[in-house]
Amino acid sequence: MLAMKTQCERCSSSLPADIDGAFICSFECTYCVGCAEEVLGYRCPNCGGVLVERPTRVGDALRRAPGDEAL
Repeated sequence: MLAMKTQCERCSSSLPADIDGAFICSFECTYCVGCAEEVLGYRCPNCGGVLVERPTRVGDALRRAPGDEAL
C-alpha cells in the first residue's frame, strides 16, 4: 500500500490523501505542488528521483486508510 503522507516534507503544508496537488518519488517522499515545481524542479532532494503526481484516495479506501498509516 502506498504510504499517504499528509504533509509536505519541505514546507509542512497539509496534503490530505483525498486532494490533488501532492507529488511523490519512488520512495514516497512527499511534496506539495509549490515545492515540487518551483523549488525542487520535480526532483526529489533525498534520492534524486523524479517527483510525479500522487494518486488520491476516495470512498471506502479513504475511510479505511486516511493517510500516514505507514509512519
